[in-house]
Amino acid sequence: VQLVESGGGLVQAGGSLRLSCAASGSIFSINAMGWYRQAPGKERELVAGISSGGSGGGMTYYADSVKGRFTISRDNAKNTLYLQMNSLKPEDTAIYYCAAWHADYVGGKLDFWGQGTQVTVSS
Repeated sequence: VQLVESGGGLVQAGGSLRLSCAASGSIFSINAMGWYRQAPGKERELVAGISSGGSGGGMTYYADSVKGRFTISRDNAKNTLYLQMNSLKPEDTAIYYCAAWHADYVGGKLDFWGQGTQVTVSS
């Protein structure tokens, strides 16, 4: 499985960005997907996650630091994961990584992840 992120960049505080993650390869083996981030000198943080969904849509998880500002979604037909980030703050500055699991829940042993995309929020 290959995961390729896009959509990062430089934005002013209060602005928005939408990250995308295109999945390819043995995607039938993927269930849950999510976004991690890592800022310089800080530990990796699980930002948001979403289960595979089925007909009812995926269950979602958000870190407290992004609740109400970020929205995770996925388009299974396009094999693409999204992260809509609104009301961005300087502390959101980090490299954002797309992640995927064989399991249908986030936060366990990580099976796949991408190369990352830089998000920089200026004050």
